[in-house]
Amino acid sequence: MLSSVEKILVRGRNYYLKRDDLIDPLLSGNKYRKLYALIQAPAEQYERIISYGGTQSNAMLSIAALCQQKGWRFDYTSKTVAAHLKKRPTGNLKVALELGMQLHEVEPVQYAEAIEALKATQGSSTLLLNQGGADPLARAGIEQLAHEIRVWQADQSIESPLHVVTPSGTGTTAYYLACALPDVWVWTTAVVGDSAYLLSQMGALGPLVANLKLLESPKKYHFAQPYAEFLAMYRELLEAGLEVDLIYGAQMWQALLEHRALLDGAVLYLHSGGLIGNETMLDRYVHKGLF
Repeated sequence: MLSSVEKILVRGRNYYLKRDDLIDPLLSGNKYRKLYALIQAPAEQYERIISYGGTQSNAMLSIAALCQQKGWRFDYTSKTVAAHLKKRPTGNLKVALELGMQLHEVEPVQYAEAIEALKATQGSSTLLLNQGGADPLARAGIEQLAHEIRVWQADQSIESPLHVVTPSGTGTTAYYLACALPDVWVWTTAVVGDSAYLLSQMGALGPLVANLKLLESPKKYHFAQPYAEFLAMYRELLEAGLEVDLIYGAQMWQALLEHRALLDGAVLYLHSGGLIGNETMLDRYVHKGLF
């Protein structure tokens, strides 16, 4: 499904926005792209999808939505869920459970072993998806995204250099996009872990390419933790007419604006969706006294 491109003015500069967040309320953003091959697959191809990760994962929610549409069972393994969240689920976890996801909790010390055991459950009718959708299956959907970007650039007569910006957890989207667009600069920032971790994740997908660049903030951030500057960034973009998610989008824009002088030319930001998770994150900002 083709997503629209809009324009936004931030701090006196125009940025283009690829609105992948508007593709589908639940199957949106980069998760739609990563799951594109499965979206196109016939329902009879699988009976069960298994995956693992955090309990507010955007990928978890999108897989749950896909499985509900296809009639597939979805089993998801996570570390032990906090008692208050089990009693009253919120955000992505709440919606994923309502969509029929079967949640399996394991103690943190047993988590790595449990994930290894999942690999043995694959079969002809069962598919294991790696955490965050970091899977070779993602390539097809991201290449479709690259095609859309090429068509848009030509139609709008956007001159080179074009800079495409997207946040990274595993780096799957940024990596496959850079491979598919060798004449475009693809910029990302490490949201989960540090730059070394991100490079290792992308390196597992294939050889790193020269047009894939990392933007690093002077301050080191811990994943999914509330920070006053991220809330300020969220509010600034909201006033400009754009809502981003507080975990990936806010940090990416923070890094982008810190290094905006490096990006000489048109900038296209890929909106990754994930807005349902803002409910839970805003609650955390309130509890921390930042909101």
